Amino acid sequence: MTDAPARIRVLLVDDQQLIRLGMRMVIESYDDLEVVGEAGDGREAIAATARLTPDVVLMDVRMPGLDGIEATRAIVAANPASRIIILTTFDLDEYAFAGLSAGASGFLLKDAQPAELVAAIRAVSSGDAAVSPRVTRKLLELFGPQLPTSGADARPAAPAPGSPGAAPALLATLTEREHEVLVAMAEGLTNSEIAARFFLSESTVKTHVGRVLMKLELRDRVQAVIFAYGAGLV
Repeated sequence: MTDAPARIRVLLVDDQQLIRLGMRMVIESYDDLEVVGEAGDGREAIAATARLTPDVVLMDVRMPGLDGIEATRAIVAANPASRIIILTTFDLDEYAFAGLSAGASGFLLKDAQPAELVAAIRAVSSGDAAVSPRVTRKLLELFGPQLPTSGADARPAAPAPGSPGAAPALLATLTEREHEVLVAMAEGLTNSEIAARFFLSESTVKTHVGRVLMKLELRDRVQAVIFAYGAGLV
């Protein structure tokens, strides 16, 4: 008798109990998902994540006290294994951008269909992203210049460990081909499109992508886009 596969453990964060109840009902109707806890604000979310170590956190943005963006930043720093999906009201808005910049692996509209919610949870749990790199690039183009991170620099800092100045040192660890793949990823190209551009097999591209993420200490392709934008590569 083989052991059943581990369920994806989800933490729900929203200040409205009815919304949390609705998400719980959807999630718990699937055998491979389970809700391990709930939180009503950012501080509760940080504490619950530290205590429960969920695989995925569904994070509302607008909450009393500590908001979802600051909670995301704190969770990513303290519990990097927990992936975060930002819940927003409007597509391509500044909250979605701020959430991705803070370290979230994607965003989802609060009125998303149940199947979209489940697909997003499964995607980020497997190391993928719940939003395409092309959408991330569009968000950066729309809102990046409006949210300077320091001094006169209008670009968001690359999400590398330590200060934004760590980016050049991390980039230096890439091979020439890996650097090319990073730029292609930042342009929003899929693995098949990258393969066609450089005359490579998709399996080879997948290997390069994995090495880029590992060397740059990034979680997924969305973070790679943000890193490349912050480092001035696109």
